[in-house]
Amino acid sequence: MKKRLSEQQEFEIMKLVLDKFLWIGFIIMAFGAYQMATSSFANGLIWFVSGIIFLILFIVLIVKEYEIIR
Repeated sequence: MKKRLSEQQEFEIMKLVLDKFLWIGFIIMAFGAYQMATSSFANGLIWFVSGIIFLILFIVLIVKEYEIIR
């Protein structure tokens, strides 16, 4: 038998997951900024843009999931 979570419990779990994915996205962007400053601008820009794409994709998935649940 599956246990149902309350809305508060779901919200707390979602905050934990969101926090981890946001950190990953910003770490990718920071690595891109570091690469732009130290080595090649083009290589760093690729990393930076990939971090932005990661964050946008995650935002789209979260909004889509939130609308389905509601």
